[in-house]
Amino acid sequence: MTTLSKDHAMQAPSRRSFVLAASAGVAALPLLGACGSGPASARENFPVSKSEAQWRRQLTQGEYHVLREAGTERAYTSPLNKEKRPGTFVCAGCGNPVYSAAHKYDSGTGWPSFYKAIDTGAVGTSTDYKIGLPRTEVHCADCGGHLGHIFGDGPRPTGKRHCINGVALDFRPA
Repeated sequence: MTTLSKDHAMQAPSRRSFVLAASAGVAALPLLGACGSGPASARENFPVSKSEAQWRRQLTQGEYHVLREAGTERAYTSPLNKEKRPGTFVCAGCGNPVYSAAHKYDSGTGWPSFYKAIDTGAVGTSTDYKIGLPRTEVHCADCGGHLGHIFGDGPRPTGKRHCINGVALDFRPA
């Protein structure tokens, strides 16, 4: 067993341990600063703009939680997860067409999944650090409502999985 002298125990940390600790602290700053960041609508201007009170009057509690607070609905709770008819999925907040039923597939995740948006201007993306790791958040390009996230484990031809909260969508049959 090794014993330390009083002088050794009181010694200042080495330069190396100080540099390592400082580096770890600096590296964590972007994650800490972004944790709990708000939905995209708080960061940008969108063509459809309403006050918080107007959104609360228009949307159900679940829609408001997901679209305006970037919440997530429980998996396997949306009837749209099983929707198979031809048609268009629109933003529940503003009616903007965001996904085509032709691009929908069963990802087995419990949320409606699409391999691409209906067109290039229908949705926007931003980086979300809400869980401490960067994810691609997807929002309605017209009102900024949070729709879900995009992951790189989808089918061909894009390899992308747009994992969308069903409560953030309305379905319009063809």
